[in-house]
Amino acid sequence: MINYTDLAIAFFIALIATFLLTYPVKKLAIKIGVVDLPNHRKIHTKVTPRLGGLAIFLGVFLGALYLQPQHEHLPEIILGAVVILITGALDDRYNIRPVIKLGGQLIAASFLLSSGLIIDKITLPIIGMIDLGFVSVLVTVLWVVGITNAINLIDGLDGLATGVTTIALTSMFIMALIDVQIMAAYLCIVLIGANLGFLYHNFYPAKIYMGDTGSNFLGYAIAVVSMLGLFKNIALFSFIIPIIVLAVPIFDTLFAIVRRAYNKENIMMPDNKHIHYQLLASGFTHRKTVLIIYAFSTLFGAMAILFSNATLTTSLIITFIVLALLHIIAELSGLVMGGKKPIIDTLKRVFKIREKGQ
Repeated sequence: MINYTDLAIAFFIALIATFLLTYPVKKLAIKIGVVDLPNHRKIHTKVTPRLGGLAIFLGVFLGALYLQPQHEHLPEIILGAVVILITGALDDRYNIRPVIKLGGQLIAASFLLSSGLIIDKITLPIIGMIDLGFVSVLVTVLWVVGITNAINLIDGLDGLATGVTTIALTSMFIMALIDVQIMAAYLCIVLIGANLGFLYHNFYPAKIYMGDTGSNFLGYAIAVVSMLGLFKNIALFSFIIPIIVLAVPIFDTLFAIVRRAYNKENIMMPDNKHIHYQLLASGFTHRKTVLIIYAFSTLFGAMAILFSNATLTTSLIITFIVLALLHIIAELSGLVMGGKKPIIDTLKRVFKIREKGQ
């Protein structure tokens, strides 16, 4: 049985702890030189400390310490999180090579595999439950590494990754409560609290960035939560639910890979053509760009919640809506309609009309 009072207390512990701990973490980052320098690809124009993910991790840890969750996979989950945290911190400080970061992510995934936390089954309509067999190991590794990097790639504007992950985790939390997935609910609530505590410092104009320390940790945590909760859902299309929840970072990452491969560029090299950069290029302000992506994430989160307990007909309707939203995201990324953005242009005009009317 889920104790809602304990959830509320853990939430506020994580929120307040992260809010307060961000101050000394910021000073530490400046002292040891873990700062983000402006360049041609980045939006910010002044040196900004990163390593904020350390405050998020500590907030999550303190919130979880109050809840004291018990789970068979918990020791390996924690070990994986520590590996991810160290790898991210090293990258924030020394800009390590992508292959080394990937190695850290694979080590973290291997801890989960060794504990038996694996995506071993998916549910399909008519067919029912499908056992993935030996392919489950590959699917699990791809999921953990893929989601970790997806969150990392979307961390390009002040408060963007923090807000998007908070929205995704809130959707997961609601579904965990519905399905009485206690461990998933516990992890979600402390992650949400820590994120909100950090968002005060990270929203535009940001005073500190979460860095790879934070984006990698949040990506890993979300991958783990989805494996504990969402993939265990008995909905008709259980494997689609986590994809819908994380549609914005997942498809932004996929579009980036396709775009770079098409242009014969290194798919691991960063660029400034992600969704958030495209919105900025369309004329939206920094703050409005972030809020627009928040809105997309909220829509996908709501669709996932409806999807988790939908009939076949409702599932098909939701799937159509999700595909329509993804088309808009593809348009934002310049992958369709020859780079034209009629919907974005319409939104832009709407915003201007509203501003003139105020």
